[in-house]
Amino acid sequence: MKKIILFATTFCAAAAMSAQTSGQIPTNLSSGGSSFGGNAAQIQGLLGNINEAQRKRTFEKDDFKGSPYTADIFLPTTLFYGEEKMGDLFYRYNALNEEIEIKVNNLPDEPIQGLARDKKIRVMVGDYPLSFKTFIDKTGKTMNGYLLTLVDNGDYKLYRRTRVKYTEGMKAQNSFVKAVPSKFTQFTEYFLQVEGIDRIDEIRNKNNALLGRVKNDDKAALKAFLKEKNLNVKNEEEFIIAVQHLNLN
Repeated sequence: MKKIILFATTFCAAAAMSAQTSGQIPTNLSSGGSSFGGNAAQIQGLLGNINEAQRKRTFEKDDFKGSPYTADIFLPTTLFYGEEKMGDLFYRYNALNEEIEIKVNNLPDEPIQGLARDKKIRVMVGDYPLSFKTFIDKTGKTMNGYLLTLVDNGDYKLYRRTRVKYTEGMKAQNSFVKAVPSKFTQFTEYFLQVEGIDRIDEIRNKNNALLGRVKNDDKAALKAFLKEKNLNVKNEEEFIIAVQHLNLN
């Protein structure tokens, strides 16, 4: 399992370097030769080589607990490039490797393809777009990765990131000690972008943290609204309601 995870990381880095030097739209996985209807040529330009990427998906389920995916199955979505709708297909998000895997048809033998880490590309997760962005984590480190946009209209934009950590297991040293399987652990993080500040910063999903990040002119109204509606932004739905209310003022 360790070798597979290391291979996946190495492959992604190599693909990204190749994309930067190609002069083409950057790619990190594959096309596989499937048809995308009227936008086939455009979508093919967003894909790369699948052969090596397929190897990292051959591990056995019993090797670990949890999953690198936000959902193990492929789900229906719509693909956009900028404002252009490219087509409907199926996606699965690998949060460990920061990859969006796609299929044209959700069939067992359908080739798994992968989208480039291009900021103009987005796939719809229900009503929310998932796209590649640059952001600042809680330690102040600048990072690139996929964020789900929860609120997009107004002075305040709210995002969610699903992060996956891989922990290597341990073999049983003797018959008295149980083996510890490898595991994937998922974490949910939130990010806020404020109009006039050209950056996306991680934010704790707590009322005081949100109040501390909004513009001074909005603090009193937000505090009153949170109290009136008895909102706790630890709950994502209520976090969205609070940010949407900020955008109404």
